Amino acid sequence: MIPISDNIRCWSKPIINYWLIGINLAIFLWELKLEFSGQLGDFINSWGVIPAQISGAVTNALFFNNSAAWIIVVWRVFSLFFAIFLHGSFSQVLGNLLFLWVFGKTVENILGHGRYLGFYLATGAIAGLVQIVLEPSLTVPLIGGNGAIAAILGAYILKFPQAKIDTILPLIIVYIPIQLPAFFYIFWWFVQQLFYGIGSLNIPPVGVNQSGVVFWGQVVGLLIGAAFMQLKR
Repeated sequence: MIPISDNIRCWSKPIINYWLIGINLAIFLWELKLEFSGQLGDFINSWGVIPAQISGAVTNALFFNNSAAWIIVVWRVFSLFFAIFLHGSFSQVLGNLLFLWVFGKTVENILGHGRYLGFYLATGAIAGLVQIVLEPSLTVPLIGGNGAIAAILGAYILKFPQAKIDTILPLIIVYIPIQLPAFFYIFWWFVQQLFYGIGSLNIPPVGVNQSGVVFWGQVVGLLIGAAFMQLKR
């Protein structure tokens, strides 16, 4: 199923949503350039969320009063936000941005530009923190805006549970236009994660997102988005 639009009218242009989509695409193109030059592995391992490095730096900073560790903590805190804009495959970036395009514009219209940007960054970073807490010894980089997109989806569906989503159902070479309830996309969001390995980039030495904690980060993002929208009512 490919969502293409919804039936909710927006009163203002989703400027931040457009910028987020553009920035994600630009950084992914940069990743492709780095992959071609053989530098992508170093880049992702420097700027992705690596739980073992963050938990180790926090431990050294707090319990051993290591001043150098504080520098690493600050750097890795920034990586929690920057990693939201990194993606490990064509299917991941296209899937995330498609959901952002369909659901993000309506959530931005409700929250306003500034609050929507803060919502996107904060929920993406919180999803990263959840992954660190659940598996602090993980040495594989975790990247992608999945947690932030899940939060947007949660906020959207709590606000518009009866909304209809214009959808294309691909059947080999035939594409059938249909309408599906917004609630269906909670289920489909997690199903499509199974296909995010398609078109994977070559990220040595061990790739990215090879852990079940990615799933739980997205579940938390979905719940936070719904809770935030509930509080806003």
